[in-house]
Amino acid sequence: MGHESTHRDPAHHRCVGVGVGPANLSLASILHSHPEVTNLFIDRKAAFGWHDGQQIPGATLQVSMFKDLVSLSDPANPFSFLSYLHDQGRVYHFLNAQFSDVPRQEFRNYLEWASRRNGNLAFGEEVREVGFDGVFTVRTDRRSVTADNIVVGVGNRPWVPPQARPHLGASQFHISEYLTRARDLGGKRVAVIGGGQSGAEAFLELITRTGGELPRRVSWISRRRNYFPIDDSPFTNDFYMPCHSDYFYRLSPQARSAFNAQHLLSSDGISEATLRDIYQRLYVLRFIEDRPDVVVLHPNREVVDVTGAGGGAWDVTVRHNDEPHGTEHHEVDVVIWATGFRPAPMDFLDGLAPRIEREGGEFRIDQDYAVRWDGPLDRNIFVQNGARGQRGLADPNLSLNAWRSRRIADRLRGVRGDQQLASFIEWSTKDTEVREPWTA
Repeated sequence: MGHESTHRDPAHHRCVGVGVGPANLSLASILHSHPEVTNLFIDRKAAFGWHDGQQIPGATLQVSMFKDLVSLSDPANPFSFLSYLHDQGRVYHFLNAQFSDVPRQEFRNYLEWASRRNGNLAFGEEVREVGFDGVFTVRTDRRSVTADNIVVGVGNRPWVPPQARPHLGASQFHISEYLTRARDLGGKRVAVIGGGQSGAEAFLELITRTGGELPRRVSWISRRRNYFPIDDSPFTNDFYMPCHSDYFYRLSPQARSAFNAQHLLSSDGISEATLRDIYQRLYVLRFIEDRPDVVVLHPNREVVDVTGAGGGAWDVTVRHNDEPHGTEHHEVDVVIWATGFRPAPMDFLDGLAPRIEREGGEFRIDQDYAVRWDGPLDRNIFVQNGARGQRGLADPNLSLNAWRSRRIADRLRGVRGDQQLASFIEWSTKDTEVREPWTA
């Protein structure tokens, strides 16, 4: 059995979560059926959102619908994607639609549905500071609450390279603002920078516009040597199983770093369906509509500078990776940075920072995602989506979301959950998994 709190104050909880993205929403959903683990999850957003600014029509998930908030660790949980479809009265319609991949907007709506059904979530409230004096004190812009444990799941924030930051605005923006910013682009010259799925979706949407909404030219620039597909093959997907995550955790930092670099396309490639749609549209533009000048494809290039070109235009300077002595210039009216996301800052933990161990730029965690620090063993700071260097490419991915939440929930409850069978692949020379001891 887990600890019983010595506090009876209604403002005290066994667990307080900071951030309500898919990671902490998963944990909140799993804990919902365990009222003995009193919990509260706080998010500064006024309401739940998930990449709302880039829900481009036609975009789909790159993972199975079973990789929802709960199903892979608690298949009978009422917060599953299947429960959502049934609750909305459209489970048969979904089956009959025979989607090859789940529409991303539908999955986003599912997540919002789960957030509305859970009374332990508080939106529109920002955590300002977390302190510790026997218990954690979480101070927000509205109140203070205490907790035996903290779970940080603040997610990621948009990232652009330094040369872009002074120019961000109406005509130069991150892909996360696409739906609100990428309007009235008919007849304009647009550069999409970034060769991952987000860049591909923006590029496809732009070149698919018709009539007066079609840009004059769309340039797609990427550091990668080509526009590579995601590796979604069966054995590669074993990288996204719990047993491989535990194996990865035991590797040396050097081996982990090399693995993440070598297998990036297992999580950050472009879906083949998107690539096929792009190629077919290129065929139509060049050979059927006789408009070959609408599209410019420039992979294997690094953007080295962006400067004003007069008349509101931008001069995007790129360098070819194989021909570094020469540069190319793209004069465009709009720049869309599809350059990904980086972990959001955790400034609210600054007061505890000297007590926390680090590994590289991350908080060092144990096998249950609890931060290593000098506090009591039964007072933990858990981190979600913040250990890519220690847990691999699956850490920010939806694939292990439910499993990681279950592991944290089990630690909070003082139990060991059922483990699924290991991969067909023998990842390690070790005969059995080594789990670190902890006090329940």
